[in-house]
Amino acid sequence: MNDSQRLEDYVLDHIEPEGEYLHRLWRATNIHLLAGRMASGHLQGRLLKMLVQMIRPQHILEIGTFSGYSAICMAEGLEAGGKVYTFEIDDELEDFTRPWIENSPVAERIAFFIGDAITEAPKLGILFDMVFLDGDKRTYIQAYEMALQVTRPGGFILADNTLWDGHVVDSAYDGDAQTRGILAFNDHVSSDQRVEQVILPLRDGLTLIRKL
Repeated sequence: MNDSQRLEDYVLDHIEPEGEYLHRLWRATNIHLLAGRMASGHLQGRLLKMLVQMIRPQHILEIGTFSGYSAICMAEGLEAGGKVYTFEIDDELEDFTRPWIENSPVAERIAFFIGDAITEAPKLGILFDMVFLDGDKRTYIQAYEMALQVTRPGGFILADNTLWDGHVVDSAYDGDAQTRGILAFNDHVSSDQRVEQVILPLRDGLTLIRKL
């Protein structure tokens, strides 16, 4: 075990426990789905819950449900009446994800949709307090621009994977479409005068964006 792994284990031992349901979901995600590491996991999940408790949103939009782990974590932090509206574009994930969401302790706080959030989320007619952007990296800018339109002034957009496993500073990955999408997104947000932002080097990179 290297120093990085020991440090990660230490952190996980000193934060809120993951919880039995989420732990089973994490294991099932990694056993049954390709790229299971895409799920938020224990540390990021606890951060998402706490950010929700700090921001106290009533309406959260999630772009990219995957296995439902992050949606459940955010729903755990909601106050009474709050709701997570989560969109997954890959309909092949529905048979796995929907039962995990609908059988979770916070099922009533989550509305799960199969479809493209870029076109479908605005149709809800909701002004969101918080958005979690975790979909296709090739369309991050389009998703971000949509999210800005449906986020209230002072609301937050959280963008996941913005360091892309370090590929953002590795020229060997410049030709990869997903990496190009992240690089373009980071440049776009850093020059956007409509927001203020900070990148946290947590896991795969998490950018916190506040709409002015």
